[in-house]
Order: sequence, then structure tokens, then C-alpha cells
Amino acid sequence: MNSQKIIIIDYNMGNLGSIRNMLKHLGYEAVISASPQELDRADKFILSGVGSFDEGIRNLAKNNLTEHLTGRVLIDRIPILGICLGMQLFTQSSEEGILPGLGWLAARTVRFNFQENAGKLKIPHMGWNTITPQKQNLLLKDLAADFRFYFVHSYYLACEKREDILCSTVHGYEFTSAVARDNIYGVQFHPEKSHRYGMQILKNFVELA
Repeated sequence: MNSQKIIIIDYNMGNLGSIRNMLKHLGYEAVISASPQELDRADKFILSGVGSFDEGIRNLAKNNLTEHLTGRVLIDRIPILGICLGMQLFTQSSEEGILPGLGWLAARTVRFNFQENAGKLKIPHMGWNTITPQKQNLLLKDLAADFRFYFVHSYYLACEKREDILCSTVHGYEFTSAVARDNIYGVQFHPEKSHRYGMQILKNFVELA
């Protein structure tokens, strides 16, 4: 059993139990918590979520998590994995709302725009799709050649720095589907809904040095 303290941030944005259950299946214990005391003892963070950008930012602030989490991530360099909305909150802003994001990445959250393909492509991007690695990273260790992941989203990250992009995916056009910068990791897809492929991503994150 892994002895690390893994905290899944509880900010009332989606079902976090499925992530905890997948980690348990892999042999890792995780705690769903919004407690600053728990955050102080964490070795790894997971920030998942489904819903609107502004609501996510408000909920982090309402639970007094914003400054505390920022200090742990940017100053103490605790690894964090953002999933779906969780990754989008790492950006500076979103076309979905008016509130500033956490600003941990030089990026914006933007909406799919298929004006040239009207009627051909659906929003949200929903279902299974592949990812194309843009650089090497331990988060992608030991993935099978046919790896694919489950997506449900209408927004994605537009990164200012190419080196922050870990993976891309095509839905109408190429978009960023995963990021990695120092101790900050994010995936637009849902590992907890992606069977063995998602299990490998979560395993790799937990086992990051």
C-alpha cells in the first residue's frame, strides 16, 4: 500500500468518489477533503470537477482554499493533477465566465468554435478520443499503443507557452488535451471514466517522484 497522503480537493464540483474508488482499486488510499489542515499534510493533490468555471472559482474561494492551495502548489511545489474543469481553473481566465482563474499557467480557457463546420461537429466534445504526446513526461509512462480516453467538454486550454502542452487531441481541429509544467499537471479527459488507460494515468501521477 502506498503511504503517500493523496488529497482529492472537495469544492462541491462533481462526483469525486469515482476517482477515489479508482485509486483504491489501484492500491492507493485517497482522502476527499476541503480542510486546510489536510492540505498541509498532502503529498499529492487532485483537483477534478464538472460544471462552470466561475462556480468552480467561487467554490474554491468560499471554502478558503484558493490562497492555501496556491501556496502549497507554487511555493511548496506539491504535485497537482487537474481533471477537466480542475485543469481549466489553472488558467488565467475563461470565455465561459468573468472571474479570473487561479493563474498558475499562462493560458486561457476557450470554447470550441466550429463555424466553418456548422452542423458537422457537436459541442460538447463527448466520447472516446486519442491523445498525441507533444513531449516526454512520466505522466504518460507505460501507456499502451492504442491508448484513448473519455472526454466530455465544451472548453479547452489555449496555452501561450508551447512547452506547457503535454498532449493534443483533434476534434474539428487540434486542441490541448493535457498539460505539464513543473509540478502542475492537467488532463482535459476523465481518467476515472477511461478504464485501464485512465488507471495508468492516475498510477503514474501517484508514483511521480
